[in-house]
Amino acid sequence: RTLASPGLSRKHEFFVDMTCEGCSNAVTRVLHRLGGVQFDIDLPNKKVCIDSEHSVDTLLETLKKTGKNASYLGEKSAQ
Repeated sequence: RTLASPGLSRKHEFFVDMTCEGCSNAVTRVLHRLGGVQFDIDLPNKKVCIDSEHSVDTLLETLKKTGKNASYLGEKSAQ
């Protein structure tokens, strides 16, 4: 377990079909279980922004474990 040095992890944006607090809680649960992620959930816009060194495939598979429709929107540039 090494701490990531800045610049290695990437911010990725995903669409997740969340309709309520319960949905966003499910997303929080699966991402915490995966570990090694920092994320923001934008419930009104159904977006999840994840800062992680995990591959996009891994993150997408994890989000799909919620049973919600999920898709990759693209890399989010750091501002």
